[in-house]
Amino acid sequence: MDLQLTGRVALVTGASAGLGRAIATLLAEEGCRLALLARRRPLLEELAAALPASAEPLVIVEDFTSPGAAERTRDAVLGRFGRCDILVNNAGGSRPQADLGPDEVWMESMEINFHAGRRMTHALVPAMRAQKFGRIVNLTGSDEPHIINAANAPNGAVHIWAKALSRQLGRDGITVNSVPPGRIRSEQIDSRILPTEEARRDWAEREVPVGFIGEPLDLAVLVAFLCSPRARYITGQVIHCDGGTTRFAH
Repeated sequence: MDLQLTGRVALVTGASAGLGRAIATLLAEEGCRLALLARRRPLLEELAAALPASAEPLVIVEDFTSPGAAERTRDAVLGRFGRCDILVNNAGGSRPQADLGPDEVWMESMEINFHAGRRMTHALVPAMRAQKFGRIVNLTGSDEPHIINAANAPNGAVHIWAKALSRQLGRDGITVNSVPPGRIRSEQIDSRILPTEEARRDWAEREVPVGFIGEPLDLAVLVAFLCSPRARYITGQVIHCDGGTTRFAH
């Protein structure tokens, strides 16, 4: 299937490693021009060098939670490409707590997992509205909290905000969707949550109906489709990519 992405401009946050890197790579392979945002310049430049020349990669080294980051990023993308068709809000992270968790952790998690992506989106919406096309995909997290995790509340906030935003922007040709990954092989999963092959195998056998932990490409193909003009009737949704791990049926 031709995803009709050739020449589209995509901004991917958290693009230096893991899921963001896989998403950016696949979008480039599908013909997108890419703006790559993260804090680690060497990894971003390494990714940019590996992309096809048609991607015309723009490297943006930013802590996207810093004051003015959304506006600086918007200006850089529009200044380079003249448009932004796709925003993938991928930066964020889990914050599991042994007990209730200190207030500063909850505040930091809300900033990185909700407010920063919201600001980035709000900064780019006017340009998407002007061109009557836009795709916004938010990488979030589980709806089934098993322990106290400061990321659960902002994940839920993203889902509610994105649903409301989708209703407001639908007539402008802009879709807004959220994708909570399950256990996908990534820097965060491999280093912090399931650090050994034995732990990953045991967890998959217990929790994942398909019997294995997904690779970044398994998520990237879903995101690429949601970013395409083909997905024009899919908006306001929370679409899990987890091998069947979630237990609810709706």
